[in-house]
Formats: sequence, C-alpha cells, structure tokens
Amino acid sequence: MGIVLGDNQYGKAEVRLVRIDRGAAGHHITDLNVSIALSGDLAETHLSGDNAKVLPTDSQKNTVYAFARDGVGQIEDFALRLARHFVDSQPAIHRARVAIEQYGWTRTLVDGQPASHSFHRTGDGTRTTTVTYDGDTAWVVSGVTELTVLNSTGSEFWGYVKDEYTTLPEATDRILATAVDARWRHRDAGERDWAQSHRQAKAALLAAFADTHSFSLQQTLHAMGSRVLTGQPDVVEVRLALPNKHHFLVDLSPFGLDNPGEVFFAADRPYGLIEGSALREDAPPPGGAW
Repeated sequence: MGIVLGDNQYGKAEVRLVRIDRGAAGHHITDLNVSIALSGDLAETHLSGDNAKVLPTDSQKNTVYAFARDGVGQIEDFALRLARHFVDSQPAIHRARVAIEQYGWTRTLVDGQPASHSFHRTGDGTRTTTVTYDGDTAWVVSGVTELTVLNSTGSEFWGYVKDEYTTLPEATDRILATAVDARWRHRDAGERDWAQSHRQAKAALLAAFADTHSFSLQQTLHAMGSRVLTGQPDVVEVRLALPNKHHFLVDLSPFGLDNPGEVFFAADRPYGLIEGSALREDAPPPGGAW
C-alpha cells in the first residue's frame, strides 16, 4: 500500500496582541487574537525532517508584533498585510490564511465624560476576520461571534415531525434567543471602509432578528443573511451558526402559583444548533477564505 502526504499547513495560533494608541484626546485599545496558517512547498519537512523551507512559528509571532508597531488599523487591512507578507517574502509559501478576533473595549464614563485611560470590555460580540492570500488573489471574510440576542415574543414552533420519541409541545409564543456566529464574504479585497461595512452588517443582522416573526430559527437565519446581502452589494455570501438558547417555562403549580409567561429556566445545554448560508447567485467561489 502506497502512502502519500496529503494537504498540510502550519502556523502560529492565537498570538495575543494589545496595542495602545496614546492620542491627546484619550487612549485607544486594539486587543487582538491572531492565528496564522501557511501552506506550500513543505513536503520535505514532513517526509525527511528537512526544515530548510520552514519559517519558524516563533518568527511568525514576532512578525505580528513588529507589524503592529506601525499601527493596526482595521483588522481586515492588518490581516491582508500579514498574509501578503508571508507569501511574498517566503518562496516556499504559496498560501497564507490569517484569522483575527478583535475584543471590544470602550472608555469608562466618569461624571458623564469618557475617561482618557480607563476602559471596560464591551459585551456586544467579538469582531472577526479571515484573510486568505495565494500570491495572486486575496479573499476577505468579516464576521462577528458571541453576539447574544433575545426576542421575548414573536416566535413560534409547531407543525414539525412527531415520532415515538417526541415530547416537545408545540409553541405559538416562545422566547427565541441565540448567540450569533456570522461571517460574510466580500466580493474582493479592494480598499474600503471595513469598519463601516462591519457596522452595517451587524446592524442588519440585529434588525432582521428583531423584526422577523419567526416560525423557526432556520427562517430567522435566512432572514438575517438575506438582510446583510440586501444592504451591501459588496457582500456575496453570509454564513451563520445559531445555537438555540432554550428558555423553558417553569412550572410553579407545586407552590400554588401560576406562571403567565414570566418565569423561565435558561438551559445552556443541550441545545439545537442551526447552521446555514445565504449567497448571491453570481457569487464567485470562496477561495478557501473561510
């Protein structure tokens, strides 16, 4: 039986980077988690241990910090800079993927005014990007994770398949809650206002979740993806993963109390996980950017 080397990649995962921009009007924090994956002409290091074409992962980590010295800017631009550097500077590397998570910080208010140098973490989701570059073309995916949302009404779930193991009662009015993991692929990597694009996409996700009368979380997922595509011609595909954060009405009858839809048990597991995508009919292939 013959054995051959299959697809492979290597890199530095979860490089933690915090940059402080010290402006006269106040400081600004950029807090990132950067992961790098490189692939190319690397067969010999796997087959014989020859490391002549291997850029150490420690060097990749140091590159992240050195590039941050000149400023980070928008995470899509920073990921593009890094990905292009690794491919263009290393003859053996043919493809680089850089994934970044950005953690939000905001300046703390003191007597109604933002403090110049005191911050607290925001809780409205983690901004993400994944950039892939192959020496000719770059693909950019933006996103947000752990964006927790809840509708206290306006959600139903009934008419589903029932078999001998079904115990779930049909619902015509239920809580719908999820932690949104959304990623959207841009048509190209051309220069643009990435921050405004991200704000617009996030606002579209939230608006679609809020104003869709839901008969299933799948329906809500499609509405959210479609809303992003409708608002941004530059975006060609949206992928979402929505865990169903179940809220069960607590039976208070043993205590002689009624419960008119007011007291719930929030279950963390197990949970339904709904995944899907919405894309334009003319969307180009993704090129591995996800």
